Amino acid sequence: MRTVSAAKDLAEYAGGVFVPTMGALHAGHISLIEYAAAVADGRAVVVSIFVNPTQFAPGEDYESYPRTLEADLEAARRAGAAVVFTPSVETMYPDGMPTVFEPLPRVAHVPRLEDRFRPHFFHGVCTVVKRLFELVQPAEAIFGEKDYQQLLVIREMVHLLKMDIKITGRPTVREADGLALSSRNAYLEAEERENALGLYRALLAAREVSQPREAEELMGKILAEHGLKTDYAVVRDADTLLPVEAGTDAPRRGLIAARLGKVRLIDNMALGTSLT
Repeated sequence: MRTVSAAKDLAEYAGGVFVPTMGALHAGHISLIEYAAAVADGRAVVVSIFVNPTQFAPGEDYESYPRTLEADLEAARRAGAAVVFTPSVETMYPDGMPTVFEPLPRVAHVPRLEDRFRPHFFHGVCTVVKRLFELVQPAEAIFGEKDYQQLLVIREMVHLLKMDIKITGRPTVREADGLALSSRNAYLEAEERENALGLYRALLAAREVSQPREAEELMGKILAEHGLKTDYAVVRDADTLLPVEAGTDAPRRGLIAARLGKVRLIDNMALGTSLT
């Protein structure tokens, strides 16, 4: 496995399968790399490690975000990466860091989701992913479903920009007790770790309720019982992230963002369909 930091060294890996990350790799990331290796069929598996400053607002955890490069490189090698791209900020943004991405996909602006609480976030995500796609030139890119709205935003961005890249989503990887794996779990104290299970428990409960509004109320109650401060706990159309219309058989997705102290956690789950 090679490690490269210059864009010119990526040319020979064009047309590969790409897994972009911010490092601090855990079993969820590893599952994406292993999947990429399994479907590569002779193509190179390219992993990037770059903590992207444009998706962090002032006061968020850019400076303290976990950075474990040596361990990440070994984990990527074991999972099947052919090359790991570790660019500098200057390589990624030679003309300075942009703050606005246009055209921002419609799904980034869906009411009561990430845009309400982190209006900068998808501008930063689209900026860095577009730049990485331009440098890596993959045929396929693999993303986890844990960041579900992000996955849909990137799919829409690729469509809007007419990029010939297949975007593949892979299921969320969880701990044995159901907690979704996240690099930010490292911030949780032992008691907070137990309370964080409220997200998973709320989503499981929502699967048993047919009415979207009732499911949302139930999720909010369970989150509060676990000491979580809710940003949102909603049931949405899984394809558009718009509110589910009563009487339709649209596939549903439960989506949650909540805070424990200074730690913000997100999770989501397929809920089936709504016919009531």
